Amino acid sequence: MLTVSIAWVFVVVMFVVAHVAAPGGTWLGALVALVLGLAPLAVIVCIALMASRRRRARRALSSADPDRGGHAAGDAVAAKREEA
Repeated sequence: MLTVSIAWVFVVVMFVVAHVAAPGGTWLGALVALVLGLAPLAVIVCIALMASRRRRARRALSSADPDRGGHAAGDAVAAKREEA
């Protein structure tokens, strides 16, 4: 995900540089291209980070109480009683 994000930023920056360097290019057009080029990346990164936080919270909750019974973990089967 990080590599794709870095590549996306690189492509957007190169597009902005080409837009400014063009004979009819303007700084305002380059700024709009930069904002509109980085907006989808910001949305995708935000969604990915929120999903990661939710997954981490779900794992922490499930590891704290695996069966969600609210009682202390112990043996699943009662110990066999031996008579003396």
